[in-house]
Amino acid sequence: MLTRLASDIPSSEITDEGLYLRRREFLLAAALPALAAAGSLASGVTLEAAQEQIPNVRKSAYTVNEDLTPFGDVTSYNNFYEFGTDKADPSRNAKNFRTKPWTVKLDGLVNKPGDYELEDLIKPHTLEERVYRLRCVEAWSMVIPWVGFPLADLLKRAEPSSKAKFVEFTTLADRNQMPGLRSAILRWPYVEGLRLDEAMHPLTLLAVGLYGRVLPNQDGAPLRLVVPWKYGFKSIKSIVRIRLVDTQPTTAWQAYAPQEYGFYSNVNPQVDHPRWSQGSERRIGEFFKRKTLMFNGYADQVAGLYAGMDLRRNY
Repeated sequence: MLTRLASDIPSSEITDEGLYLRRREFLLAAALPALAAAGSLASGVTLEAAQEQIPNVRKSAYTVNEDLTPFGDVTSYNNFYEFGTDKADPSRNAKNFRTKPWTVKLDGLVNKPGDYELEDLIKPHTLEERVYRLRCVEAWSMVIPWVGFPLADLLKRAEPSSKAKFVEFTTLADRNQMPGLRSAILRWPYVEGLRLDEAMHPLTLLAVGLYGRVLPNQDGAPLRLVVPWKYGFKSIKSIVRIRLVDTQPTTAWQAYAPQEYGFYSNVNPQVDHPRWSQGSERRIGEFFKRKTLMFNGYADQVAGLYAGMDLRRNY
């Protein structure tokens, strides 16, 4: 577990990237069969079968035609620090996480604020399935069929005021249910943010499921953000508050290490993380690396949002 900023760690203590990645590959290969077994319920029913099917989901035009990451990998190899810092911790520690009832506060610079039960939040929206790439800052990636609705639909419902410039998201912070909160690695609760035009972009999704099923706890149940052209930590999980504000919010990872994790966090192969290259990535389940695509392959749709910006300075 990291307890110091990267700038405070001598270079002699930093593991060589090649050794680090080979170690990760070995551990992942060894762990996945055990995780798959652990993901089965006592009755022998798999986690996939146990997740409730979501009815009346329509196919979306916003989708990529690529091989999907297997359900078992998507639900056993996760970043969700509220349940632990190891990739296998969330699937172990979130099994009894209570997601019903669930309330989301929508407030700030809006004309129609409110506290919404999850069912009432979802009810006016048609759920759709979108196959998106998700890219992690640690140079691994997945392709996941998410189920949800555009964030823009919800924000329009709240009627943002003319002063609103950014959207701030907050994750639940329940020490009784989330053992990771005992760690001081981040400031809790977890906070993320988008510029309002990013939040209103049609690719930005509020997800309630994956693979046609209700979202598993370790993947951010019951409501999470998916922003496919940004690194995965921008896609905040288990959201309890959405607030529109006039100033740029300070996000959890930005507060922890601003020289490593900028507010925008767009996937950009030309800007390396201080401790490893972002020029290539490895899909979970694949051995060979592939070239990282600008904006994670969504440049045609989102590059216009950043016209005239220095994407090295605004990382």
